[in-house]
Amino acid sequence: MKRFYERVFVMNEKGYDEKKFVITEDTANEHIRSIGGFVRDIVTGARRKGVVLGMSGGIDCSVVARLCQEAGVYVKLFMLPDEDNMKKGSSHRDALALIDKFGFDYEVRDIGTACRAVEDELGLLNDLSRLNIRPRMRMMMLYAVAQNESCFVIGTGNLDERLLGYFTKWGDGASDLNPLGLLTKGEVRILARHLGVPTAIVDKPASAGLFEGQTDEDELGISYDQMDAFILRGTSGSVEADSRIMARMAMSRHKLEPIRVYRAIV
Repeated sequence: MKRFYERVFVMNEKGYDEKKFVITEDTANEHIRSIGGFVRDIVTGARRKGVVLGMSGGIDCSVVARLCQEAGVYVKLFMLPDEDNMKKGSSHRDALALIDKFGFDYEVRDIGTACRAVEDELGLLNDLSRLNIRPRMRMMMLYAVAQNESCFVIGTGNLDERLLGYFTKWGDGASDLNPLGLLTKGEVRILARHLGVPTAIVDKPASAGLFEGQTDEDELGISYDQMDAFILRGTSGSVEADSRIMARMAMSRHKLEPIRVYRAIV
């Protein structure tokens, strides 16, 4: 009989992905080499110079940056804050600490003016529509740079976020390849420690970076430990949390499905 996590399916553009592995402290270095090879093969196979990565100062993007670096894949980090309020935040400082520790190539580009221009042009928007302009603006800028520099945009969404639909469609959910797509948050933390990601990044509450002080778990009403347990064992240990997880999975399924195309029935 399959272990529960082997029955977790996630849609991608080619069909279904199936999680067939669990990363542990003992296997972390093996997976670091394997994931690095996955990234390197895709980049070199397409004759790209490397990858561009949106750097928020969070654990997921920090792990992806280090995986690329360890694999010898050129990675350029782009910090894309929304005006001065984010430049003064802890995540901005954490990103700079990672960059300084490992010597990453990076740029800082403020998206505030561009976001204000879109908001002014469109007029009245609800809060969620307004907030989602930011991840979509960041992805538009990353793709413009990637095309200009013959690179790929590398994604950072983990399995928990994908199953819950906790990402912006055509925003932070968009990428050319994603090395973390079948890794739980706990597995990402294991890799982070083995890759030398600063403790301040590994231990801090996860945040989508929509505004200073926002955290994923507060917004979701589910902890990442509960989500990991649901994926790996079939239950979070809480009937209420399980129900919330399954409801979010059903509601956000459209985010993981390929674009639906009309095909005539003859």
